[in-house]
Amino acid sequence: MIGIQVGAVSFVDEGVEAVLDIIQQRAYVNTLFLASFTYGRGIAGRQVPGQPLPDHGKQEYDLDFHGGNYAAVHPQYYANTVLKQTRAPDHGELDIIAALLPAARKRGIKLICWYEDVWRKDVPLIEQAQEKDLHGRNATTLCFNNPEVRNFWLALTEDYARSYDVDGLMWGCERQGALGNALGARHGGATSDPGRVTCFCRFCERKAREKGINFERVQEGYRALEQFVRQTRSGRRPADGAFVTFWRLLLRYPEILAWERFWTDSLRETYQAIYQKAHSIKPSLQVGWHIWHNNSFSPLYRAEQDWQELARYSDFLKVVMYHNCGGERLAGYIDSVAGTLFADVPKEQLLEFHYQVMDYRERAYADIPKTGLSSDYVFRETRRALEGVAGTKTLIWPGIDIDIPTAAASSKSTPEGTRAAVAAALKAGAHGVLLSRKYSEMRLANLSGAGQAIRGLG
Repeated sequence: MIGIQVGAVSFVDEGVEAVLDIIQQRAYVNTLFLASFTYGRGIAGRQVPGQPLPDHGKQEYDLDFHGGNYAAVHPQYYANTVLKQTRAPDHGELDIIAALLPAARKRGIKLICWYEDVWRKDVPLIEQAQEKDLHGRNATTLCFNNPEVRNFWLALTEDYARSYDVDGLMWGCERQGALGNALGARHGGATSDPGRVTCFCRFCERKAREKGINFERVQEGYRALEQFVRQTRSGRRPADGAFVTFWRLLLRYPEILAWERFWTDSLRETYQAIYQKAHSIKPSLQVGWHIWHNNSFSPLYRAEQDWQELARYSDFLKVVMYHNCGGERLAGYIDSVAGTLFADVPKEQLLEFHYQVMDYRERAYADIPKTGLSSDYVFRETRRALEGVAGTKTLIWPGIDIDIPTAAASSKSTPEGTRAAVAAALKAGAHGVLLSRKYSEMRLANLSGAGQAIRGLG
């Protein structure tokens, strides 16, 4: 499987046949992962404003980007959710799945609908679906235990599975539970608000009580954790240090961990519901998940990614192994947790600890934003994922980054780096690769670098 993530705007700007020519000739692509539903710029739209434009497509930014469902919305499937008005206005009445399928079929290219859990705050009636934070405020994210949300994801899944002769579905959720978010245990988490953690809505409260979880103790524990994070980030070291104080909190409030498990189980239930709905309609569909890059950085998040558990309802896993932007992201993760859970440890030593724990070794803290991560990182992560699903039918398709935006002084994609990363994934035994994030930000020479690796391995 040689896949590429691509959004509707590329076919609108460059033409369907022209785009298919380029990706087949340069990278031997045989599977399109079409951004069919998202309100985010990560997988849809043109280049992120302010970043250098690639050497194809319209040489301008889409400053009016909106997002939503880029296919037709068939109302009969959305009767049980308030989230009915999600049609993307970006390209008028264009139904990108219907427009693309005939050309893809003619070339023997598979099409997988790629939809993700990213929303705008102005979607009609979305306030009825949003999570509640620790202090009762609406979040921008949606709650998996809210029936409006669960019914929407099942409706969208049924719409794609019944309305189009697609080959598969991939859903992505780049989120984690309240514990990881409170600690800022992710890249870009250094400025996160520990009081904005989720979800504490009435649906979660009711489900938790049914499971025997003391909801009041959960809230009390997370309020104590919020105070701890605010103290350590301000530079005030607890008397016994950050790490010991954190563990004392867990001993005092084991409900903190129970709530993290509760959130993770709710996400897994969503995976399982989507998988079962899709297969009940069309058993031959390949259904799988985009696994967030945090899996390479946070031991807490990695522990929650139980491959044997996920394999029960996954035909494939696209495990993010973005090597080029990975250095910048790993440094950002270290910056964040160095102010909370690991506030006792200098950043260079903290990075060394994570290399040991996560089982890959790269350069020093000051260097990795400028160098990115190596192809050895991709090889190790691929092998680890394959070992994780051993004995199951689940396929591993590493996500390889091409020109994901990074800071001006940080590492940039090159044909050589892309070739090495793709070759490393395939040599490790991956069942395919998925070129990411989106074609509309990739430079053609770097796309050709992926093709060189594929050609070199026959």
